[in-house]
Amino acid sequence: MIKGSDVRKADFPIEQLLLDRWSPRAMSGEEISDDELMRLFEAARWAPSSFNAQQWRALYARRGTEHWPLFFELLVEANKSWAKNAAVLVLFVSRTTFEYDGEPSITHSFDAGAAWENFALQGFRQGLVVHGMEGFDYERARVELRIPEQFQIEAMAAVGKPGAKEVLPDKLQKRESPNDRRKLTDSICEGPFRF
Repeated sequence: MIKGSDVRKADFPIEQLLLDRWSPRAMSGEEISDDELMRLFEAARWAPSSFNAQQWRALYARRGTEHWPLFFELLVEANKSWAKNAAVLVLFVSRTTFEYDGEPSITHSFDAGAAWENFALQGFRQGLVVHGMEGFDYERARVELRIPEQFQIEAMAAVGKPGAKEVLPDKLQKRESPNDRRKLTDSICEGPFRF
């Protein structure tokens, strides 16, 4: 698998892992073990969270199981074209209220994002493909996966072993490379908002 640092250059020194991780789509279709998968969720578990409430939750389906078609059919067609070779599909949700007092949790999405990042970094460290997606039917997911109203649906991810880019549709083969980021100065400012 190509490393991000083969293509990307950071403007300031950062941990190599952060530069190397990227989101390929090419997967082999091979299964991953329970241990390999649970290590990703374990990494997510240790993400920082407001009041240590750990507002994120994850539902998943392994390819070849009774749950796979339910998760797979939520995807838009463009994502189905490559995610069909994933070993696992994961849906991340976050609880919008605190369990201990029922009050609103303003940072539930922020905390779920931290858990997702740990999940993705651990997957990269394990040599797996981990690709996040917003291209799926959120309302169908809520209904068909019986997600209660106090949970916000955040995103899906496909996880699998790396595959040859030739398994992808032609259009995606051309994009199967780490991408760059906009300049840091376009994303940050000291003081009031002025973008």
